[in-house]
Amino acid sequence: MSGNNRHKGILYIVLSAFCFALMNMFVRLSGDLPSVQKSFFRNLVAFFFAFILIRREAIPLKCKEGNLKLLLLRALFGTLGILCNFYAVDHLVLADASMLNKMSPFFVVIFSFFILKERVTVLQALLVAGAFAGSLFVIRPTFSNMDLLPSLIGLAGGLGAGAAYTFVRKLSLRGEKGPLIVCFFSAFSCLVTLPFLIFDFHPMGWLQVLMLLLAGLAAAGGQFGITAAYSHAPAREISVYDYSQIIFSALLGFFIFGQIPDILSWLGYLIICAMAVLMFFYNLKREK
Repeated sequence: MSGNNRHKGILYIVLSAFCFALMNMFVRLSGDLPSVQKSFFRNLVAFFFAFILIRREAIPLKCKEGNLKLLLLRALFGTLGILCNFYAVDHLVLADASMLNKMSPFFVVIFSFFILKERVTVLQALLVAGAFAGSLFVIRPTFSNMDLLPSLIGLAGGLGAGAAYTFVRKLSLRGEKGPLIVCFFSAFSCLVTLPFLIFDFHPMGWLQVLMLLLAGLAAAGGQFGITAAYSHAPAREISVYDYSQIIFSALLGFFIFGQIPDILSWLGYLIICAMAVLMFFYNLKREK
């Protein structure tokens, strides 16, 4: 692979990270609305983007034989991941919520062992354990910590995303197209959240609608960015750059909301990012 493609891959994944940080910011700016309502509008925008792509690329609106169960599991875990992430975004410092969601690559290692039957080495297991130790500095599991529940829900969001990404990988190995996976997930998520939306709809002002539409557009930009990134370079060579989202989230949180993560959160970020960098170099060495 040429260095030019690698540089393009890095550029796309950093752009994707920025889009996802923007998505979280717009979700928070949309105000005091249920996470289910925010999730519905975010996924509605993503559905139309994916559907347009399916039509443009003439992809059949039918999954391959034996993939429906996998698509449903991907959609279920993805929906849980988004709902938990949005709840955390509304109740935590933006950088904390983003960091807990970025535990997903470590959950992928665990789920890959059970779902894809991929072998986990001793060093990989130690790095996953190290990342969880780092997450404790962000979560601070004490009864006096008022942010304990949102933090645990944020971590559950990372778990849901990790499981969803593992099923995406399995579906890709079974020949399923990316736009169809995104379209199915978005449609499933909208249908699941629609009853809650009908029975507990919170009236929105035009500014709230605008923020949620922008959140959906930012999410679509993030998804297309990460797809373009991995089409230019292997995940093992560029995945670590996805953690730039924490920097973007910390900056947006500071300038837009006046948030400053405390020293324990920064220590947690440092440990988790260090584990991610070590995992990145370890996987690179294994491939070679």
